[in-house]
Amino acid sequence: MLVLLFSKKRLFTKVATSVKENYLKALYTLSDESGKVNITDLSKHLHVTKPTANHMIKSLEELGWVKHERYKPVVLTALGRKAAALIIRKHRLTEMFLHEVMGFGWEEVHEVAEQMEHIDSPLLFERMDEMLDYPKVDPHGSPIPDREGHVQELSYIALSEMKAGDHGTVSALRYSSQHLLHYLNQSSIELGTKIELLRVEPFDGSRMIRYNGDQEKMVSEKVASSLLLSMD
Repeated sequence: MLVLLFSKKRLFTKVATSVKENYLKALYTLSDESGKVNITDLSKHLHVTKPTANHMIKSLEELGWVKHERYKPVVLTALGRKAAALIIRKHRLTEMFLHEVMGFGWEEVHEVAEQMEHIDSPLLFERMDEMLDYPKVDPHGSPIPDREGHVQELSYIALSEMKAGDHGTVSALRYSSQHLLHYLNQSSIELGTKIELLRVEPFDGSRMIRYNGDQEKMVSEKVASSLLLSMD
């Protein structure tokens, strides 16, 4: 009975920690340059009620990750930003390891990484980093924070912002939803794909592109805004 109670307590603690880290990651993702996030935006992003979000914010405040005054936005502290960046580091390193070492497709890595990011084992992720030869980005082109939580800013342009005649190389994705990744797989578009923008349809903003040498395809404005390119 004692062992069972101990196991349940450990499981509860692990789940509670995962929830807190998910809130912190969401705050990091939603925060503006000042590090501020509106509670309403946070609750919508996590699909929870505002009272539920407020209750969790109090727990994060006790950890020193955020500061919050009633009726004002939540503010990430320096400690909170670093903690969030290190969670994201674990997530993106895991995605890269699954993709590069284990052969998972870039559309298959997210769910496993969501679980792995809550593992408290710095040595595990340092070994991953070493085995991967210290990658700067994950399989979707998103920058991997370093061990201090610093994130390298990458400068790309969305296909939706390019003009007819422009050339570029797909270097990252603004969004990496399952639907988008499957669409790109079916279209044979991946990181490193060379794209030429042939024309823009005035009616709906769709783009005619040429890629992989001679393939031509019309892509929606939504897809175009998701593809981030480095200009040739």
